[in-house]
Amino acid sequence: MTFQEQIQQGIPRELPEQKPYDPQINHAPKRKEILNDEERKLALKNALRYFDPKFHAELLPEFKKELEDYGRIYMYRFRPDYKLKARPISEYPGKSEQAKAIMLMIQNNLDDAVAQHPHELITYGGNGAVFQNWAQYLLTMKYLSEMNDEQTLVMYSGHPMGLFPSHKDAPRVVVTNGMVIPNYSKPDDWEKFNALGVSQYGQMTAGSYMYIGPQGIVHGTTITVLNAFRKINKNPKGGLFVTSGLGGMSGAQPKAGNIAGCITVCAEVNPKITKIRHEQKWIDEIHENLDELVERVKKAKQNHETVSLAYLGNVVEVWEKFAQEDLKIEIGSDQTSLHNPWAGGYYPVGQSFEESNKMMAENPELFKEKVQESLRKHADAINKHTSKGTYFFDYGNAFLLEASRAGADVMAENPTLGREFKYPSYVQDIMGPMCFDFGFGPFRWVCTSGSPEDLKKTDDIACEILEEMKRNSPQEIQQQMADNIQWIKGAQENKLVVGSQARILYADAEGRIKIAEAFNKAIKNGAIGPVVLGRDHHDVSGTDSPYRETSNIYDGSRFTADMAIHNVIGDSFRGATWVSIHNGGGVGWGEVINGGFGMLLDGSNDADRRLKSMLFWDVNNGISRRSWARNEGAIFAIKRAMKAEPNLKVTLPNLVDEDLLR
Repeated sequence: MTFQEQIQQGIPRELPEQKPYDPQINHAPKRKEILNDEERKLALKNALRYFDPKFHAELLPEFKKELEDYGRIYMYRFRPDYKLKARPISEYPGKSEQAKAIMLMIQNNLDDAVAQHPHELITYGGNGAVFQNWAQYLLTMKYLSEMNDEQTLVMYSGHPMGLFPSHKDAPRVVVTNGMVIPNYSKPDDWEKFNALGVSQYGQMTAGSYMYIGPQGIVHGTTITVLNAFRKINKNPKGGLFVTSGLGGMSGAQPKAGNIAGCITVCAEVNPKITKIRHEQKWIDEIHENLDELVERVKKAKQNHETVSLAYLGNVVEVWEKFAQEDLKIEIGSDQTSLHNPWAGGYYPVGQSFEESNKMMAENPELFKEKVQESLRKHADAINKHTSKGTYFFDYGNAFLLEASRAGADVMAENPTLGREFKYPSYVQDIMGPMCFDFGFGPFRWVCTSGSPEDLKKTDDIACEILEEMKRNSPQEIQQQMADNIQWIKGAQENKLVVGSQARILYADAEGRIKIAEAFNKAIKNGAIGPVVLGRDHHDVSGTDSPYRETSNIYDGSRFTADMAIHNVIGDSFRGATWVSIHNGGGVGWGEVINGGFGMLLDGSNDADRRLKSMLFWDVNNGISRRSWARNEGAIFAIKRAMKAEPNLKVTLPNLVDEDLLR
């Protein structure tokens, strides 16, 4: 069968041969046993409902074994024989160009070079899934190949509910992930519902088909690192940045450090992912000996090198060793997947990677004790460095939150509303006041032709527009404009593409609209092929997350999620090609609500109309919420937006004299 025929077939009419377990692939750890006997039967019934009853007797023992061995039913037998990767849009079967674009993005999320655990359909973060099993993937791709532009596919935590009649301006796909009743949103609830096959953790861009590999976070990390050094009035050259994690998202850190121009030490316990990042040239060197690492860092500091060094081992060892050697760390953070601390997101010091994986599955209570003990040591070592001047920030991975729950010394001596921790979230000090409040966030696009030439042309278009905008921009956003122009000029040279021909830059609503208009015009003129627009959920409007995206909102509303819900509803009727809303993200299930979108530009007048309507709302919804919280930059930005668009009228706060409250 051809690739197109396999897509159109969906779930095969005859059972394919079983596939051998590939030990060369980076696999998800075994999940803990959480189901009782009756629930295990229910999980099997839930899995078998995808298949003709004549296959149930053969599939039942196979799925039962998967559940026993891995804690989940992945249906490995049904993994496609073709390579999963983003193909040119013309290679996908179907009646709708929008549906073909979504197929391209789904396959990009599951590309071996992009996904963290591709055979388990997990893109990043240890549990950020596109689907729960391979039957869902096959059925979804079949539906997309059949869809017309007056239908909408409804996705229910990885499960394709089906095609429903709609209209051409409706989203082609509506995605929800993990949207459980709030009282059932604890970590063990996720484990149970996911094992039953009824809910999944979509992370952010994993379950909404918009992940573009580590590049997606390289830019934000670069801006964060640059501004962290600016905060301490230190040139990055010769400065040391210590952090951890080389997985899907965290793998961006060493590349960002190189672009910023500092020395980066990034610890990682997983040998496979460390090797992959080295092969992809996202890190320069791998070190396994702490004494050798110390000497290498001293040499790099002396020579003011720009270099990224991976330590294959636990980051706690690095912090403790550098304290023992009195080695100065200028800035520090952490990007282990602490939203998922008990299932592979964080590994305790003093145990091997293999020992930890075994304990995680077989003795989860002891594993939790070891993790919390490690977090206390981790925090103690960081505190030693910060007492000597290190600037440490939480990178929104729930490090401070989980460390506090473990009893670590991370709480502020004099806490205020929104500043409970000893160290700030990077959103509180950097991304919130400098970017999000002004409407700058992670705008991204994918060239569906698969052509590097198209990507180069889009880079040039974006750079030209940003330079023109900068000439007329107010002083308040000059630094943001300059950083983004520098980024886009170096994008090709830094070889950021992994998987699809994609790019990201931080832009406000004006920039996003002007760049998108120019792309659509270039498509219409035949200069480039169709382009998919999107963004990270980690943005101005898409996410309500009290310890990350909305951590710099101090009016008491940071624990509300109205903004994310408004955002996805508004995108839906303003022309997005697909929309998504999730419970859970980089900070944990039950800790965040986040939404995203995708939009296909095809050169049409319809696309031009939709992009102007949707992109303006997608950004200004968040600015208005931030301005109501009295954020100074957001008040400036929303007043500027109202001046530019007469139909925008936003309620502004009246500021209270603080002396009246004393």
